[in-house]
Amino acid sequence: MSKQESIQKIIANIGGKENIKNAWHCMTRLRFDLVDQTKVNWEEIRQISGVIAAQFQSDQCQIVVGTQVKAYFDILADEIGLQTPVNDQAKQSTKQHKGIVSLFMDTVSGVFGPIVPAIAGAGMIKGLLAGLIALKVVPKTSDTVIIIDLIASGVFYFLPFFLAVSAAKIFKTNEYLAAAIAACLMYPTLIDAAKLLVTNPDAASFYYFLDMIPISIFNYAGSVIPIIFSVLALSYIYRFVDKIMPNVLKTVFTPTVTLFIAGLLALTVIGPIGIYLGKLLALFIHSLFDVSAVFAGAIVGAIRPVAILTGMHHAMTPIALQNFAELGYDMLMPMMFMANMAIAGATAAMYFKAKNKQEKTVIVSAAVSALLGITEPALFGVLTKYKKAFIAATVGSAIASAFIALFGVRLYGYILSSIFSLPAYIGPYFIFAILGVLISICSSFIMAYIFVGKKRAE
Repeated sequence: MSKQESIQKIIANIGGKENIKNAWHCMTRLRFDLVDQTKVNWEEIRQISGVIAAQFQSDQCQIVVGTQVKAYFDILADEIGLQTPVNDQAKQSTKQHKGIVSLFMDTVSGVFGPIVPAIAGAGMIKGLLAGLIALKVVPKTSDTVIIIDLIASGVFYFLPFFLAVSAAKIFKTNEYLAAAIAACLMYPTLIDAAKLLVTNPDAASFYYFLDMIPISIFNYAGSVIPIIFSVLALSYIYRFVDKIMPNVLKTVFTPTVTLFIAGLLALTVIGPIGIYLGKLLALFIHSLFDVSAVFAGAIVGAIRPVAILTGMHHAMTPIALQNFAELGYDMLMPMMFMANMAIAGATAAMYFKAKNKQEKTVIVSAAVSALLGITEPALFGVLTKYKKAFIAATVGSAIASAFIALFGVRLYGYILSSIFSLPAYIGPYFIFAILGVLISICSSFIMAYIFVGKKRAE
């Protein structure tokens, strides 16, 4: 069955395109916001070629199709005409039925999913560069390092632009106006003033409207929360202005008024609040590790497999990025790495419990995929069938995460949690990262092998 046919069957079994309010994707899942959830035929969807799993989670219809999700999504977008509202009913519907958590998950998964390739690729380059410098393969002050760092760091420095465009798609507003808001926050005048404030707190200040209203000075480079909330505000402002603006003036004055109001709001209210929220978030995570690194590691490691299973794992992405921006490093991503390796270990153990060649082939493929950082095939295709193996993966993840947290293993750039990410850890924490991987894989493998009996767990 071709991808086109699979998508057509998916659309038919989720109630047709008139039942789709919105659709997007992350690394392995097609995600749908539906008008009527009762129209979904889950059993039929799970039988469709290419579908690994399907579930309803966080008020989303989630269909796992693996690493080819982008190809599936492109076909889906053409089929339902995603560039325009899918139907009037969807456009008029509100999100009152969704809780705060569900709305947050929709936003995070929708915003970060499309930009993961950019930040993951840049993060891997940054991590490899740090390893080469630590091994003294290249001098830290060489032009080579400067150029490679330029390639890697550009994505993170200008992250607000990436987030603005992605958030605009989720909030259904103009992408270029969203980018314009990011440009306001990233304008050199503001960035330079923020740098000056570091050494001289009284040297820079901005006021507007007869010098009565102050503009708070912050460096928004690499920030996450300010731009997402600013674009959210922009979407409402744009709709309001467009609604009251006479038709003859809309083309020119709707974007003019929208940009002016949204820009001022971002600079005076939303941006500063977002910065302080980010600082508090980073401080909370940092203080948690200060109190008990082992406990923090065990908790994060234990919840990670469950978070992936339920599709809530993207909630950690803005926290990690905020840590990079605020602290210069992050300790959560190494734990995500340990979780993936534990899932791979527990999955590999099930090879010896499988009763036929076809199942063994599926297990091998899923275990290799997990080692490469894509764990959905292992979780949905193997560990949800072997429940005790899933428990083993959770325990193994908690043990390994607690171990690396004890020794302060950290990363200095965003990377995918793949076995090929190990070179990014080269430096003072490299040996502990290696040991963590061994502990994660071996402990989960052994426990899964022991926990699961000769008969396959149903």
